Amino acid sequence: MALSGTALHFSTHQYLRHRLVLSVLSGKPVKIDKIRPEDKNPGLRDYEVSLLRLLEKVTNGTVIEISYTGTAVLLKPGVISGGSVIHECPPSRSIGYFLEAVIMLAPFAKSPFQLTLRGITTDDRDLSVDLIRTVTLPHLQLFGVSDGLELRIKKRGSPPGGGGEIQFLCPIVKQVKTLNFVDQGKIKRIRGIAHAVRVSPQFSNRMIEASRSVLNRYIPDIYLYSDVYKGQESGKSPGYALSLLAESTTGALHCSEAVSQPGVAPEDIALIATRSLLSEIQKGGCVDGKHQSLVLLMMVLGSEDVGRCRMGEPTPRTIQFLRDVKEFFGTSFKIVPANPSEPTSGGLLFSCYGTGYMNINRSIA
Repeated sequence: MALSGTALHFSTHQYLRHRLVLSVLSGKPVKIDKIRPEDKNPGLRDYEVSLLRLLEKVTNGTVIEISYTGTAVLLKPGVISGGSVIHECPPSRSIGYFLEAVIMLAPFAKSPFQLTLRGITTDDRDLSVDLIRTVTLPHLQLFGVSDGLELRIKKRGSPPGGGGEIQFLCPIVKQVKTLNFVDQGKIKRIRGIAHAVRVSPQFSNRMIEASRSVLNRYIPDIYLYSDVYKGQESGKSPGYALSLLAESTTGALHCSEAVSQPGVAPEDIALIATRSLLSEIQKGGCVDGKHQSLVLLMMVLGSEDVGRCRMGEPTPRTIQFLRDVKEFFGTSFKIVPANPSEPTSGGLLFSCYGTGYMNINRSIA
């Protein structure tokens, strides 16, 4: 592993995804070592190796070196090429784990993305494809990435067998817009998707009824959609889940979901998702906790102007992400209470000066 003198250096397996993405976007090599050195099974996991392979597929000229023991990795980034890519995701992590990383890179590719991912579509660790379609992609639209941005769910796949398939289409942009999103508004509607595969379709109806029993107390405009996949399109394992999203009068989105677990009734799964949504709304802000990193990254890459966004309390993942952004791009955020008269209730105002990041990869039509 040569080059470590000029590469940015990090330790541990935590936040590996974000550091690889920041390396590719900034063009700075990164070396990550001490990956689970004390573990019974030291080194990179199969899904982390799979992510590295996916990054190789969607970029051109990227060099990845993994140490003999798998406890260190060096990435020398190439250019983001995009185009048509098919990737099989291992059953140890869902498609969302891989898709979240790709979504951060996709607008800056040489040609528009047509990415097909196969594997588990919904699990309890990563964002499900439903939430990515209904919440993550609208967050990209805030930055001017919209025409042709689409996620198609071809097949669903529940753990452990998987068997799901999605197609992600993303246009390319020359530069992302500066964000100024400080009014969180009032919640005006709640939407949801209850899906059930290889179990009784009644399960999704039971989840919808249980969720409505709580939500109807707060707001009349609720539409929960029952999504039942059959036959080949339902994957290899039984499962069900409820994904919820609340939209405010200003377009702020908050989301939550809960996934089936052995021995837990559909009604209980629905109540977990519903209460989680209410607590997410209570935290306030224009962006929910699961999407803070994506929005902050796009603010850093925005045009050379001050971007502002109101958010709830940053998650530990977001706090580390802000530190890593400082390492790669040299950009710091100013964070102040959004409502100085009520510092506990108004959320926080994040502002930064955009780097004016240009997509030099794109092929000129």
